[in-house]
Amino acid sequence: MNPILLAAILGFLGGLVRSLVGLSKAMAQKKKIMPAYWTATIITSSIIGIFTGIIFDFDHRLSLLAGYAGTDLLEGIYKSFAVSKIYVRTK
Repeated sequence: MNPILLAAILGFLGGLVRSLVGLSKAMAQKKKIMPAYWTATIITSSIIGIFTGIIFDFDHRLSLLAGYAGTDLLEGIYKSFAVSKIYVRTK
């Protein structure tokens, strides 16, 4: 199998597991689910898995872990820059 494709698949699987954990947590807390955001995190985790696999010499375990942890990192960044946390300075 092509190493880049394998890294992408493992990154995707890591992100999918992470998103399913988050989805089940959100459903248990009866929070609103945003399908577009959920899909974007899965696609992003695949991209993270590809680049991590390339950078770290295609260690497939690392691609899987990066897919899982990468979406969590991006989610934290997204939440820290949420619109409610941005302050506009007026004159």
